[in-house]
Amino acid sequence: MHERKAAMAREADAFIALPGGYGTMEELLEMITWAQLGIHKKPVGLLNVDGYYNSLLALFDNGVQEGFIKPGAREIVVSAPTAKELMIKMEQYAPSHEHIASHESWQMEQLCEYPSKDNSR
Repeated sequence: MHERKAAMAREADAFIALPGGYGTMEELLEMITWAQLGIHKKPVGLLNVDGYYNSLLALFDNGVQEGFIKPGAREIVVSAPTAKELMIKMEQYAPSHEHIASHESWQMEQLCEYPSKDNSR
């Protein structure tokens, strides 16, 4: 799964989550985290069909109010109820949050490298 997400991150110009389950949430949160860390500077969008993501967006807002999410980092996530509105917002997206690590300190290729299981080499 990690290799697939790393490949997706390398090849994608942006990330859009449609309404989905745990797998969608996990991938969404990882892309948000990678943006916060400075691994990528691509927009992360939520297609909030019929308010599906309202509770999640409220959770993010609460995280800001409680001091767990920096206000600038909250802006990583772009949302809209229609694909057309979301695309407009994503095209206008410009990262404005502080990255925890510089983009240069991360290489997407390194995300897929794991130590060999054979430690005899």
